Amino acid sequence: MGKKRVLSGIQPSGQLHLGNYFGMMSRMIQYQENNDLFCFIANYHALTSTPEKEALSSNTFEAACDFLALGLDPKKSTFWIQSDVPEVTELTWILSNVTPMGLMDRATSYKDKTARGLSANLGLFAYPVLMAADILLFNSEVVPVGKDQKQHLEMTRDIATRINNQFGDVLVIPESDIEKTTQLVPGTDGQKMSKSYGNTIPLFDTEKKIRKKIMRIVTDTTEIDEPKDKDTPLFQLYSLFLDEKEQAELASRYDAPGLRYGDIKVELFTKMMEHFAPYREKREDLISHKEDVIDMLQYGAKKAKRVAGETISNLRKAVGLSYDA
Repeated sequence: MGKKRVLSGIQPSGQLHLGNYFGMMSRMIQYQENNDLFCFIANYHALTSTPEKEALSSNTFEAACDFLALGLDPKKSTFWIQSDVPEVTELTWILSNVTPMGLMDRATSYKDKTARGLSANLGLFAYPVLMAADILLFNSEVVPVGKDQKQHLEMTRDIATRINNQFGDVLVIPESDIEKTTQLVPGTDGQKMSKSYGNTIPLFDTEKKIRKKIMRIVTDTTEIDEPKDKDTPLFQLYSLFLDEKEQAELASRYDAPGLRYGDIKVELFTKMMEHFAPYREKREDLISHKEDVIDMLQYGAKKAKRVAGETISNLRKAVGLSYDA
């Protein structure tokens, strides 16, 4: 069986965190070994939360450094910054003209985000169409998504099918890949870990700040001699760093009397710092060699633009925008 074209992206809307790592980043790094991986930093998408100019710029660069430090290899994959391949915005406009308003009105993410206080602008509303363009521009066959993005992938498939039905088979219809064990990484409050909820544990902050975040993970008031609930964020987060045998041992400790949540939090902090120690060192080196990082990103953008240009050229002809054809 040949390699599959796998695509995913991540927003640089703040510090990347454990939810990003276990939900997406670590999977992308694994995918690059046996697949044709396309991975990008979605800075156009980050505009929907109207960040400050300096914050968006620095977050974009640091997110790229995070990925590279964690093991993404620009030679094994195609890795770029979304805005370096602006063909995606042209495709967004073409897709917008076949996307029914009823489909957009059913998107739950827009309702969720505006309910949390984000400005109700057109960019936020049309987010799923830009996401569809991200996927379809590069002939993606497999798109790893979290449970919360499943609807957007279904919308992408719907839009691509409409284009193909109207103009011929010009777009690849992608399949989703939802990892069951890590599709929703809990935050410190038990909700999905998300910058929007302010419940994240960042990957590369100072040790003091990371420890403080971990010590804030919500727990219950079960007596020390009683068994502890394993369906809780502390147990679930710690388990992410453990193999099957270690998870079974942790479960046994939760079932036995005497377990103190404070001890588990300290163990989780230690485990996390050990896990990311080599990556922290690599990241510091990348941050201090900005020109090298920029060269890697431009190399990736050139590879991405070759694919994007072909897709856009074919679609222009199909819809009648190439009047000289």
